[in-house]
Amino acid sequence: MGKYTEPATDLLQHVGGKENIATVTHCATRMRFALKDPAKADVTNIESIKLVKGTFTQAGQFQVIIGNEVSSFYNEFVSIAGLQEASKEDVKNAAKQNMSWLQRMIAHLADIFTPLIPAIVVGGLILGFRNIIGDIKMFDDSTKTLVDISQFWGGVHAFLWLIGEAIFHFLPVGITWSISKKMGTTQILGIVLGLTLVSPQLLNAYAVANTKASDIPFWDFGFAQVDMIGYQAQVIPAILAGFVLAYLERFLRDKVHNSISMIVVPFFALLPTVIIAHTILGPIGWKIGSVISTIVYSGLTSSVGWLFAAVFGFAYAPLVITGLHHMTNAIDLQLMSELGGTNLWPMIALSNIAQGTAVLAMIYINRKDQEERQVSIPATISCYLGVTEPAMFGINLKYGFPFLAGMIGSLFAGIVSVGSGVMANSIGVGGIPGILSIQPQHMGMFALAMLVAFVVPFILTIAFSKRPKMNLKTRTKTTKLNA
Repeated sequence: MGKYTEPATDLLQHVGGKENIATVTHCATRMRFALKDPAKADVTNIESIKLVKGTFTQAGQFQVIIGNEVSSFYNEFVSIAGLQEASKEDVKNAAKQNMSWLQRMIAHLADIFTPLIPAIVVGGLILGFRNIIGDIKMFDDSTKTLVDISQFWGGVHAFLWLIGEAIFHFLPVGITWSISKKMGTTQILGIVLGLTLVSPQLLNAYAVANTKASDIPFWDFGFAQVDMIGYQAQVIPAILAGFVLAYLERFLRDKVHNSISMIVVPFFALLPTVIIAHTILGPIGWKIGSVISTIVYSGLTSSVGWLFAAVFGFAYAPLVITGLHHMTNAIDLQLMSELGGTNLWPMIALSNIAQGTAVLAMIYINRKDQEERQVSIPATISCYLGVTEPAMFGINLKYGFPFLAGMIGSLFAGIVSVGSGVMANSIGVGGIPGILSIQPQHMGMFALAMLVAFVVPFILTIAFSKRPKMNLKTRTKTTKLNA
């Protein structure tokens, strides 16, 4: 009998047996199940297995937190269950049967932006670094920047824009490619479509506002004229165009005979989509995006912006649990396109820090519990680097009150951030390193907001642990009895 034979056998039994598993895979710390009937999973008994650190359901997947041993445990589990190994994509597809239409829509949105996040984070860090060396006057009695006094740093500043422009101005290319990849259509057609939205032949989107209507170039078809406007950094036009191309290609595949599909399908999918994108989808998408960004920005900068910040700061962590937080990526990117930065994303980074600090407080409170430290210490580090799920599901939701303390800390930190007008260049690393993505003139106030996100959750977590209804000793005793 192997090290994981007994817990793997118990887990198999309590998830409803092999017949209840549609597919299963694992990530860095968790087993991820797509169950045919989620109601058959016996959560109480599963969490009583010694190796299990907790459970939760997200995006239709039943996830069991194992920790760093998950890879070896998974191999033993699939061997005992007689299952074939599956990919994360297989589990995602199988899990959609357990999702509502809203959850499926959000999952689609997440699938589009998730492959783009590494590039966007890199872009945010690059823009932040360029602002530090090019905008902050630190020399000659605060009259010159590093770029002003150094040819080397001037060259670095100019060179880094090559990457920044590629990531943000040409973002529609990434979006249309990602949609094609997700929909299983021809990815190069998605890339070409994106390029037609940002081609140098078009008037740059950033120049439109300062260009007279009579000076905007256009295609003249005799019976109609179409403005030659680019959609650099525009999110919604790219999403709309990407889905039109994907659905049109899939429709043509079903209707066109295989013998001529190589010629007919790409041509009659791409050409109509490009025409529709520049005549209908682009202008409509631009307007929708402008309205969304205006509403969000107006709400955050209005006289009741503090209330908006309080609600968002308090609710963001629960949004992560439901998966709804993926919608904020599109809003952030739209704000960046319209306003040159985002005042929404800093609150996300602060919420992550607050949840990580709540776990840090639990490490202090449970400092003699070596078994829990195996989960809490890596979870805290992960949280401070922008990945909150291990912290929230492994510790904070397990006890309840640390999660609430983190939400309250995020609330106050959000008020400080929004109240002082903090803006980020872009989406960045959603934790402590996030300060590098903040516009230089706002870094000081963001640092103050970070301090609030450290202090408030830590104090509240300790205070809540001493309350009778939140007594840690009672909760720990119950947990041990269940185990």
